[in-house]
Amino acid sequence: MEYLNFNEEELTADVKEMSLLEVRNVCMQCQNCSLAKSRTNIVFSDGYANAPVMLIGEAPGADEDASGVPFVGRAGKLLTQMLEECGINRETDLYICNTIKCRPPENRDPKPEEKVSCSKYLEAQINIVRPKLIVLCGATAAKSFLGDDLKISQIRGNKYMIFDKIPATVIFHPSYLLRNHSEEPNSPRWLTKKDLTAIKKFIDNLK
Repeated sequence: MEYLNFNEEELTADVKEMSLLEVRNVCMQCQNCSLAKSRTNIVFSDGYANAPVMLIGEAPGADEDASGVPFVGRAGKLLTQMLEECGINRETDLYICNTIKCRPPENRDPKPEEKVSCSKYLEAQINIVRPKLIVLCGATAAKSFLGDDLKISQIRGNKYMIFDKIPATVIFHPSYLLRNHSEEPNSPRWLTKKDLTAIKKFIDNLK
């Protein structure tokens, strides 16, 4: 795939958009795993191709499968609300995607072979966008990059170097936050706002 061979300085916003469209068009025809049989739409991405931060979620849910856009259901609306509260613009500050592009039945966790089948699309997205920071949203996304032997409560907020030495951090998935309403200090929502505030500071320091 030619778009994987661009140097970073060659990847203008327009080139990134065109390259991502090419990958999306290939992904739309994908039949590499059984999820292709049950999907309504692939859920490829949302946000800005030249964004400084890439947010990688777990897998599409029912609302995402219906719309083809990641993070638009109840969890997505909570994420958008929290981003806005912390001053992060979902449309310009983030490029948003998932580890896999099709919804698993009953919203189960993706199987290892499904993540492997979809990995070339995610890798292409990272290679093209070349974000300054990757935010791994939820345990499934974190484990895809950092290994299965971890607890998200212990690793969130830390910095890791992944995928060609791009810095990454981990936040709780908003679906988890829907089940944890407290905003008391050290609660999951409180910690997530703390993490998002740090991400906003990172974005501001790039300007």
